[in-house]
Order: sequence, then C-alpha cells, then structure tokens
Amino acid sequence: MDSKTALPLFILAVLYLAGTTTSAAVVKPSSTYIKTSCATVTYPALCEQSLSPFAQTIKRNPAELARTALAVSLKRSESTQAYLNKLKRFKGLKPRERSAIGDCLEEVSDSLERVSKSIQELKNCDRVKGQEFIWHMSNVQTWVSSALTDENTCMDGFGGRAMEGRIKTSVRAQITSVAHVTSNALALVNSFAQKH
Repeated sequence: MDSKTALPLFILAVLYLAGTTTSAAVVKPSSTYIKTSCATVTYPALCEQSLSPFAQTIKRNPAELARTALAVSLKRSESTQAYLNKLKRFKGLKPRERSAIGDCLEEVSDSLERVSKSIQELKNCDRVKGQEFIWHMSNVQTWVSSALTDENTCMDGFGGRAMEGRIKTSVRAQITSVAHVTSNALALVNSFAQKH
C-alpha cells in the first residue's frame, strides 16, 4: 500500500473511531442505568440484553423500565403462543404430546392476557398517587406473578419418561425464555413499586 492510499484510510479509521466513541458516550448513561437495574434481577444478562435496545426510550425512568420489561415479556409470550399453535398442528405428535401442548397453549394465552392487562394498569400508575397508586401497582404485581405461574405450569403436562424427546425440549426452551423475561419484569415492577 502506498502512502497516498494509507493516509486517507488512516483518516477514515480515526473518523470512524471518533464517531463510535461519541455515539457510545451519548447512550452510556441510560445503558448504565439498565445494567445497574438489571443487576438486581434473577437473570441479569438476559435482562440487559433484552432491554438495552430500548435504552433511548427508557433513559433513567423506572416506570418506563418496568413498562418496557413487560412489553418484552408480552412479545415473547406472543411468539411462544404462535410457536405452540404451529406445533399443535404438526402431524407426527403423539396424542399425549398434542394434549400437553394444548394445555400449555391455554396457560401461555392466560399469561399473555395478564401481562397485557399489567401494561395497561401500569399506565394508570402515572396519573395517581398514594393509596390509589398502591392499588394499581398491586394489580400489576398480582397479574405478572400469575403470568409467571401460568408459564411454569405449562411444563407440568410434559412430566414423566413417556414425554421425553424433542417436542418437550423444544417447548421447554420456549417456555423458559418467556418465564425468564417475565421473572425479570416482575423484579423490575417490584423495584419500581418500592421506589415510588
């Protein structure tokens, strides 16, 4: 490489690094806030990974952090519901697997509804104070906790040796993913309730 080519490449590299350093500095306060908040949950790495894309929306706002965590849980629940619906139509299922998937689908649907209601209820918390705030937050906490129970109950139908195999493993991976983000959301909701 001659010196005429090397100099422009060097300048481009410096400009690129300067640009990435500047943009990283802009995002850093809210990213640090997410990292610090996620340190208190059961699955901190997942929490940080799932919420970091929303750093600009969350900023340093505990209510927005809780809402976003619930929205992530809702999105995962919707994906899992769609996955289970497709899986239920799979031709090679054993009758017991099909039944367990149907039961699981009901639990995930209930969970989805509860998380959705929680998001709406959390919006009500922005407009109220005192006892009314506590009442709305109590609803949110109860519904998210129930959603987590629904997700965990889903796997009950897959108990026993007869149910071992790819279907159970696949469903477990989906449900575990939803349960972990829901658990994190509940922890962040509880944290927001305590700070208010």
